[in-house]
Amino acid sequence: MRAYGRRHRRWSRRNPQPLLLVPDEPLTLVVVAAVGRTLFRYRSELAPVFLALVLVVVGSVMHHSRPGAWPLVVVMTVLAATAVGLRGWPWGLTRPAERIYAATATSIAGGWLAAATTLGPTRSPLPTLLILAMVALGVPWWAHRRRRARVRVDRVINAWPNLAEMIGLAGSRIMSATVDTWGWRARVKLRPGQSVTDLVSRVPAIESALGTRPGAVRVEQDPAHAGRCTMRVLAVDPHAGAIPWPGPTARSLADPIELGVFEDATPVRVEMLRRHALIGGTTDSGKSGVLNVILGNLAACTDVVLWGIDLKGGMELRPWASCLARLATTPDEATDLLADAVAILDARAHAASHDNTRVWKPTPKAPALVIVIDEYAELADTAPDAVGHAESIARRGRAVAVDLLAATQRPTQKAMGGGALRSQMSIRVCLRVRERRDVDLILDKGMLADGWHAHTLDAPGKFYVLADGHNQPRRARAYLVTDDLVRQTAARYADQRPQLDPLSRAAIDHQPRPIEPPRPSADDPERTLLMALDQAPADGLSVPELIDLTGMRRTWIYDRLQAHATAGRARQVTRGRWRA
Repeated sequence: MRAYGRRHRRWSRRNPQPLLLVPDEPLTLVVVAAVGRTLFRYRSELAPVFLALVLVVVGSVMHHSRPGAWPLVVVMTVLAATAVGLRGWPWGLTRPAERIYAATATSIAGGWLAAATTLGPTRSPLPTLLILAMVALGVPWWAHRRRRARVRVDRVINAWPNLAEMIGLAGSRIMSATVDTWGWRARVKLRPGQSVTDLVSRVPAIESALGTRPGAVRVEQDPAHAGRCTMRVLAVDPHAGAIPWPGPTARSLADPIELGVFEDATPVRVEMLRRHALIGGTTDSGKSGVLNVILGNLAACTDVVLWGIDLKGGMELRPWASCLARLATTPDEATDLLADAVAILDARAHAASHDNTRVWKPTPKAPALVIVIDEYAELADTAPDAVGHAESIARRGRAVAVDLLAATQRPTQKAMGGGALRSQMSIRVCLRVRERRDVDLILDKGMLADGWHAHTLDAPGKFYVLADGHNQPRRARAYLVTDDLVRQTAARYADQRPQLDPLSRAAIDHQPRPIEPPRPSADDPERTLLMALDQAPADGLSVPELIDLTGMRRTWIYDRLQAHATAGRARQVTRGRWRA
């Protein structure tokens, strides 16, 4: 009919004269077909009436064929009402109110059918009782939001071929649809040659065609088929309000940590063991909230030692100080802390090579080490020496359970050390960003085009997560951790924090520390140079530092360094840095 209507409108524009349509079928058949189409279209609204008619027909047949079978009807009614009321079977009802309604309707229908079987459906007062029951049970049915939503979804499914043609997805079709608490979801089959990227790029057009609010449509790839996907339409935003933090869900670093919930109410679980994590987002996007959720769970773990770096004077991490074994608030302290972490890493790797073990398994007596860095970009600007240590930890720390957790507003290549550190982050949490290109900076190149639209997140705490098991652009909202919860959690687990294992403590104790530089000696600069190289820290001394200590020119320093390197008395640690 729609195709005929389109052809007729095109013909009318070309031939503007009246057109008389004479149906070929008999008028009675046309009327019956129209009534049938109307009944089918409003089948959901007329369900109570259809059920009443079915009860009358079945009751009449049972009364004339087996009037003594009413006890069997009663038994089957009790069993069915019990199954529906307790389990929601077979419709999968989860809400108590829905199960109570279904059990009540089943009981009333079964009781009336049993009476009609033995007495007859026309025996007074059975017809009156049936009409009253139909009205009483019909009012909740007609008012129920899921039924109304199901009707709207059916109409969308019927109209989808025309809508798809208008928005540039001709040939796609909706295979099935289900209604949930927040809206509905549909399985979409794409035309050969179309991909999920085509659907993602047309999300605004889909929202316009469906008449939804902006940002209501979600598209998820079907992992089993490249030509299929799931489309969610949210009538109500499930993340409109904050979600209180239920408390720590992990007792060991090997346990998954719950960051928040997805829009379908399933929890967001990530595994932190032997994984580095990056949290990115603009100001007021909720980075501190996500960081507090992770710290609250790690504080409850008895097999992890926490170190912190907060160059904002400890403003963010200071409330967790009782659970942090070390807290660095200045660039020098941060450099020393990361240098000690590298020493621990080297010691554990050396021990693992002698024991023929591939990974460090955290226990309360040999815990993992997690270093939390707030505002990593500030660390890169003010403590450049610390960046090399952080990159070393990122490259080599996972096997020996020395992990990094970094938070930053915008992880540019400059801030993240040319991308070397960022590439090692296997857990990415992306909150709201100001610019679209920042999505690819935090997550990875090409993620914006694949539907990870973090620039559209409209509330603090909403985020996307990219990690093992989370490869689809699904929106989530982090739990809300109040300041009181932070204080209570830190106080509760402060006495349960483990200590570093003897191997790690020995590595720190034997680690060369920055010392008071030797006073330059004008009488013997050669001796001063050798003393400075001998007492240099693990990352060596730079040439300008050696010039200040010896008071000699740059050319003299380079000549002596080359001579000592040839004689085996000095070596270049990194470019421009030397030690004995």
